[in-house]
Amino acid sequence: MMDKKRWLTALVITAWGLTGCSHSEEHQQYAQHAHTTPVRQFDMEQSCRDAASLRYNTRAQQLTINQLERFQGSYEISGNTARQENFTCSFDDAGQFLHLSMR
Repeated sequence: MMDKKRWLTALVITAWGLTGCSHSEEHQQYAQHAHTTPVRQFDMEQSCRDAASLRYNTRAQQLTINQLERFQGSYEISGNTARQENFTCSFDDAGQFLHLSMR
């Protein structure tokens, strides 16, 4: 009898705790313009140019780099090649290059 009562109490507490998890309101994530120092931003842009020029087998001067944006605790720089191939470079919060995505 006592075990059944404990089990029922645990079930009620768990159900009560999970009711807070059923929050239906969603918050959209928006990219923010990054506020970085000019030197750090230049380094990230240069790293992106280097990675993209290797991936697309083109000169770095033939790449167009767009504005640096802060997104979900990291940085992203989008760009494209002279052949209009889009790419995005991702950096961590410290500005270290993470990866290049073809988009």
